[in-house]
Amino acid sequence: MQNNLPDRNTQNPYHALRNIFARIWAIWGLISFIGTFLIVFIPAMLSYLMPELKGQWYFIRVSKVWIDIWLFLVACSVKVTGRENFKKGEVFIEEFNHNTLLDVPLSCPNEPGPNKTIAKDSFARIPLFGLYYSRGSILVNRNDVQSRRKSYDQMKKVLASGMHMCIYPEGTRNRSSEPLKTFSDGAFKLSVETNKQIIPCIILGTARAMPVKKSCFLLPTRMKMHFLPPVSPTGKLTGELKAAVFTQMREYYVENL
Repeated sequence: MQNNLPDRNTQNPYHALRNIFARIWAIWGLISFIGTFLIVFIPAMLSYLMPELKGQWYFIRVSKVWIDIWLFLVACSVKVTGRENFKKGEVFIEEFNHNTLLDVPLSCPNEPGPNKTIAKDSFARIPLFGLYYSRGSILVNRNDVQSRRKSYDQMKKVLASGMHMCIYPEGTRNRSSEPLKTFSDGAFKLSVETNKQIIPCIILGTARAMPVKKSCFLLPTRMKMHFLPPVSPTGKLTGELKAAVFTQMREYYVENL
């Protein structure tokens, strides 16, 4: 039977005011995001004039300054733990859960060392921002087989050049009721073929700050990033490695909500 009673949350004055504030704050978030981006754009673009590894390291540092300033302006913060799991001189594949658009600007600048992320090529077509976005990414069109193959080869080159590779194995933002969506095979195949360890990372708080099912919504939130112990691909098939990482990430996510 259909329930025609009004939603209690929509009738609660607190929730109504909270939603109004979140929408106003989202507008401020967008304005401050664009404003601070325009300030760091030229310094970030200097990275194109540098050798690839040095340029990417410089680009990540500029990005960290930008994101830290923007998070301060929108009254959000991020606490990062587990950086000790990265060993100096080693290259890793990092895998992040993906709840909202906030995950990418949080993840890459807060890693220890130069890195690139796999990302949708559609954002690269945005004026100015596309140049910035492309500098830190391996672009892929998920609907194009050739594009996926090319991006896979590029990820191998990134790892071989001494940079970490950031991947979101869920593929897209998690709109389900489960802690994690089913993982794709690509990241785990990459790990097995290159013999690079995987460092899983759980991001908490972004789903509250910017819920995936709400548009124009942003709340001041204390967010967290937890880098977990590395998982070695040695002796594992792609499916076994995927299952091991999925279990580790899911258990940590559930235990720390």
